[in-house]
Amino acid sequence: MRGRLTLFTVSALLFVGGIGFTVAGARALRRPAASEATALTPVGSVRQIMRGIVDPAATKVFGAVSTTVTAAGVEEKAPTTQADWDALADSAAAIAEGGNLLLVGSRVVDDREWTTISRRMIEAGKKALAAAEAKNAEDVFASGETIYETCDTCHSKYRRTE
Repeated sequence: MRGRLTLFTVSALLFVGGIGFTVAGARALRRPAASEATALTPVGSVRQIMRGIVDPAATKVFGAVSTTVTAAGVEEKAPTTQADWDALADSAAAIAEGGNLLLVGSRVVDDREWTTISRRMIEAGKKALAAAEAKNAEDVFASGETIYETCDTCHSKYRRTE
């Protein structure tokens, strides 16, 4: 009788352990390994990212909010519709994501200033995105200055002539 009880206990433990391994294996199959999930292959050059993503997006942010004083008076320009604010937010997000792209693979020129400036670009884009999502024209205007300063700092050190 004692032998059967021991055999039953061992069998039950093996059964429960097998279920645990099955569940753990199924979970491991659902998500890719960390190295597979983070491995990115750069396709475009820095120049293509600038011309195709960052420059058009920055131009939209810079032009979204302004004050013009003429003989006829003061003209205030800011997004007025939800579609205008959404388009502005899209452009701000593109700036931030452009900064992320500059930190991928062979695009990284150096691990010091290039990385720091690229991260500033990400933060500047996030600042503009938050302002657009809050529909705050003053903060959008201020974020334009931060974006400009970040771009100017980078271009003064890294910009290649055509």
